[in-house]
Amino acid sequence: MDRNERRAAGTVDENRIEPQRRGRKRISYFDYSLLFVIIFLICFGFLMMYSASSFSGTIQHEDSRYFLNKQLKASFIGVFFLIAGMVLNYNLLKKISVVFYGLSIVLVALVWSPIGLDLNGARRWISIGGMSFQPAECVKLAVIIATAHYISVNYKKLTNLVELVKAMGFGIFGTLWVGLVTKNMSSAIIIMGITFVMVFVASPMIKEFIIMFLALIPVGAAGIFFASFRAERFKVWLDPEKYASHGGFQVLQGLYAIGSGGIIGKGLGQSVQKLGYIPEAQNDYIFTIICEELGLVGAFAVIFMFMFIIFRMFVIANNAPNLFASMMVVGVMAHIAIQVVLNIAVVTNSIPNTGVTLPFISYGGTSVLFLMSEVGIVLGVSRSIRRIN
Repeated sequence: MDRNERRAAGTVDENRIEPQRRGRKRISYFDYSLLFVIIFLICFGFLMMYSASSFSGTIQHEDSRYFLNKQLKASFIGVFFLIAGMVLNYNLLKKISVVFYGLSIVLVALVWSPIGLDLNGARRWISIGGMSFQPAECVKLAVIIATAHYISVNYKKLTNLVELVKAMGFGIFGTLWVGLVTKNMSSAIIIMGITFVMVFVASPMIKEFIIMFLALIPVGAAGIFFASFRAERFKVWLDPEKYASHGGFQVLQGLYAIGSGGIIGKGLGQSVQKLGYIPEAQNDYIFTIICEELGLVGAFAVIFMFMFIIFRMFVIANNAPNLFASMMVVGVMAHIAIQVVLNIAVVTNSIPNTGVTLPFISYGGTSVLFLMSEVGIVLGVSRSIRRIN
């Protein structure tokens, strides 16, 4: 938030702060620690992805590096978006926020056009220039930018339930659109979660948010039980051993992988469960391979790195020069945090399977591309921070 916004919120004491600033020099700031951890996590993801996918790549495509090569290509493109986010003025995003949001909605609709693709029994991708693309990932970024813009303009109005719902409008429509068109419940949940966190941070109206949360429970329950395959996943979650022959197979194999890794793991590349026991081990269940090969030590190291990323983004959001920048960082922080929590909760069978990838590590070109774009925006905001020396 800028000084005027903080003064309006009652968080700036000019008599206390200004004397401390007189005579001090303002120097530019850049969060190198966040950048280094992101780079390390991406490189670690390449290593674990090759370990998890080499067997299936050889069996399915006669190339042990098939999945790794595709991820490398997507990440190479993502580097340009990351650099662009760092270098360009993030305030430009405010001017194109509505247009970008509208474009993302159109891209989702294209999954039912001739360029839409059916993969793994779901129609959630489009093909552009011979490359598959999942437009739901674009909606996540568009919702972050559009909601941040709305909040920065209307933050003084966020004092009642009606205004809070209006602030969540981009996220609510994006959630319903992605859910109805692509049947991608996991992406819809993440979009709604991002929106909820952003508006909550902007206007901590606890009572109103409790009301909205309670109102969403029957909606979520209806979404589960009126779709037979989601109801089946709920049953598998409650008793995976009963459904071990079909729905519970992946869950049980993932738990076996986590348990067999022990404290220090079997060693890098020594996983047994990746040898056809865990379907698509390089995707949603890659955390189980990390646990099996690197043990609890490796698992906690990965969790610690994500916690560090969230902490650094919290610091950047708290020191951002204006409310728009701060809200964008909060949105990215919420996106990464929600995906990490959901992914780990799914593979440990703490919640029903929702098909959520582990950021920067799981296989998925569209996901890593947009995540790197979001990190670039956060680092661009960090460059705008002026530290007093």
